[in-house]
Amino acid sequence: MRYFLVLCIGLIFGLQTALTQVPKKNTSSDIYHSLQKLNFLGSALYIAAHPDDENTRLISYLSNEVKARTGYLSITRGDGGQNLIGSELRELLGVLRTQELLAARGVDGGEQFFTRANDFGYSKHPNETLKIWDKEVVLGDVVWVLRNFKPDVIVNRFDHRTPGSTHGHHTSSAILSVEAFDLVNNKNAYPEQLDKVDPWQPKRLFFNTSWWFYGSPENFEKADKSKLMNLDVGVYYPLKGLSNNEIASIASSQHLCQGFGRLSVRGSQDEYIELLAGDLPKDKTNVFEGIDTSWSRINGGEAIGKLLYDIENNFDFVNPSKHLPELLQAHKLLVDIDDDHWKHIKLKELQNIIIAVCGLYLEASAELPNSYPGNTVKINIEVLNRSNTSVSLNSVSLGSKRYAQDRTLLANNQKKKLVLDLKIPNNQSYTSPYWLAETGSLGMYEVNKQELIGSPETEPPFTAKFELDFNGYLLTLEKPIIHRSSRPDKGELYQPFEIIPEVTARFGDRVLIFADGKSKKVPVTISAHKNDIKGNVELCHGEGWEVDQEIKEFEIANKGDEITLEFTLTPPSGENASYITPLIRINGKELDKELIEIAYDHIPTQTVLLPSEAKVVRLDIEKVGDHIGYIMGAGDDIPESLEQIGYTVHLIDPKEIEAGSLDKYDAVVTGIRAYNVIEELKFKQRYLLEYAKQGGNLIIQYNTAGRRDKSFNDLAPYPLKLSRDRITNEDSDVKIIASDHAVINFPNTITNSDFKGWVQERGLYFPGEWDPKFTPILQMNDEGESPTDGALLVTPYGKGNYIYTGISFFRELPAGVPGAYKLFANILSLGKEQMDNSTDIKGK
Repeated sequence: MRYFLVLCIGLIFGLQTALTQVPKKNTSSDIYHSLQKLNFLGSALYIAAHPDDENTRLISYLSNEVKARTGYLSITRGDGGQNLIGSELRELLGVLRTQELLAARGVDGGEQFFTRANDFGYSKHPNETLKIWDKEVVLGDVVWVLRNFKPDVIVNRFDHRTPGSTHGHHTSSAILSVEAFDLVNNKNAYPEQLDKVDPWQPKRLFFNTSWWFYGSPENFEKADKSKLMNLDVGVYYPLKGLSNNEIASIASSQHLCQGFGRLSVRGSQDEYIELLAGDLPKDKTNVFEGIDTSWSRINGGEAIGKLLYDIENNFDFVNPSKHLPELLQAHKLLVDIDDDHWKHIKLKELQNIIIAVCGLYLEASAELPNSYPGNTVKINIEVLNRSNTSVSLNSVSLGSKRYAQDRTLLANNQKKKLVLDLKIPNNQSYTSPYWLAETGSLGMYEVNKQELIGSPETEPPFTAKFELDFNGYLLTLEKPIIHRSSRPDKGELYQPFEIIPEVTARFGDRVLIFADGKSKKVPVTISAHKNDIKGNVELCHGEGWEVDQEIKEFEIANKGDEITLEFTLTPPSGENASYITPLIRINGKELDKELIEIAYDHIPTQTVLLPSEAKVVRLDIEKVGDHIGYIMGAGDDIPESLEQIGYTVHLIDPKEIEAGSLDKYDAVVTGIRAYNVIEELKFKQRYLLEYAKQGGNLIIQYNTAGRRDKSFNDLAPYPLKLSRDRITNEDSDVKIIASDHAVINFPNTITNSDFKGWVQERGLYFPGEWDPKFTPILQMNDEGESPTDGALLVTPYGKGNYIYTGISFFRELPAGVPGAYKLFANILSLGKEQMDNSTDIKGK
């Protein structure tokens, strides 16, 4: 009798896709570890707020030591943070951090999930957080993930009982988890979900505590631990040749854009979890005590377990393919069980083991990394059986087309190669992060398809289905279509095969500043993603703006080529902010997308389609000086922003700074976190200060005062101590407390109106203490808090000036905030004001 099964890999909720990773080469030890996990039917979910919040030690322990199916629910994608390795911010940073989380889970063995909440930046209290997030919607997303993942055990990273003591997002993640624990089994809670999922009740809810939450190790030592469980997460895995803590270190080091690369750790280490709900296990080292995690958990599972436990107990590391008959028999029984949840999970795991024991290699590689709707693409198929198992290839299916192979026998280590055609439908959707497809709000992404909520990334556009005959038992195994290539300086590379528009457009700058009433040439670059593109581009603009020729024709012969068209844009007479968009028309289609690539070695290359637009700002602004030296720190776009208002910006290599080398600049600026990320700067600081002393204008932007940072005591010429003070509300009140200072009056007059329309925050890591020689310029405070004066500090130093600012210019200038431009121009111009007898301006 012949059996047939189609396994829809990647369509089941929560399955992780590693589209661009080099295919895993499973050793016998890897297969055995997978067997152990296959034979454990229990799930644990870790919940926190951001990428990097997760405790990789505990996730790895639950996945690799306990063998549980383990997931991490990050409420946000980390969109509101900073970027240590590049210039991506906001939604692009969220895409980067999503992939870093997936890379971390690829190391520690967990799965990754998200809600639709947008990381809008630092929040001081959960009341603010949950208002901006739309609590009921995000809570529904948490309930949705729980009903899909069905965890037996939930572990919160943060304490729901201490609002206001830490980041509002942190506490909110715990509050949402505690509330969801009580709602997930309630049929009256989010009933619209129940046509797709069933209610579920987790058994236990924990808080992953430590001495840090008690204030000190001494306080923790004295604390009541009756509800605490103690897990030694420093265990060693001989099969992996690594300890659990080493795996955790490697996993957390994937968060490179947050500076989490760190040394590996070994040895015994305790983790504590406090019971919040459910029953406390008597064995305080076993979170699953009393929960059936055997195959007996499911109806019909005992017969499956009998087969699989026997394989685990008698596993042949030399010839694992000998276990194939029993694995196929278990597969046949598993197909027939009624428990859809465990059936889907365990069929996927079992299928991967079947592939591994046979040494099967299945690949579908497109000849190109991307294509467009309506095109036909060549797909290179490779099928290889590296065992003596009797396996035949019956067919390969691409899209809706099936290519029969007449039961081609796959002889041991004899490669089967095919070249097949994939026809891309004309209505095929483009590949891009699904949560960016619609315009969201400050606190929420817009996702209208319920099944997508929680998923880490967009499904692959196409897969290849391989129908294989294992001596009469048919399996259809599905693989995403990828693109495989090589580079002399990189070696073999894998990346996703993606669908993109035939043509995209971009502006050279996302913000265009018109510092006076003069017209500007606005270049629009058109990129062809197919041959023989012909059409026109209309520059759409707001009222009051004028363009010399609104529609221009273009023609591009070859895919990959670009053409740049120039439009002359004239601003209104008065201050104004608007947007311009290039609307492309080809073959009756209208296209308005920009294609953005995020490429780093530690993650798969990401292509993101966003609306192609630029903010245009008519700004009445004055400046003094021309040449600015800029020392890049953790990465920002301020140099480009300054060039928008007429400065010539010179990027300075810190290694080349020496006595007198800075004298040619009208001002020298250090980028964000420069002293935290550039070790060289501490050795060059004397030259920077000497530059100011001899008449230069030295501006130091924010540095952090965290325990991981390489801050040093000589940041300023006079005592100055950084704090963690920050103003998170971008609309908070700002008081000018040095109204007669030059930095407020020259060459632009700064008023309270210049602090309107700011984005995400006012600033961060303001100094908390400073020498009386410094003049504080601005006073700020969030609602309900005491004012802080450390946002902008200025002091004369010798013949020049030293300025320290925690204001978030790195966010405001790229966002085209007029007041931020005026204030920064004044900072750069400090010391160059012309005095007259009728004006008393301090700070010269």
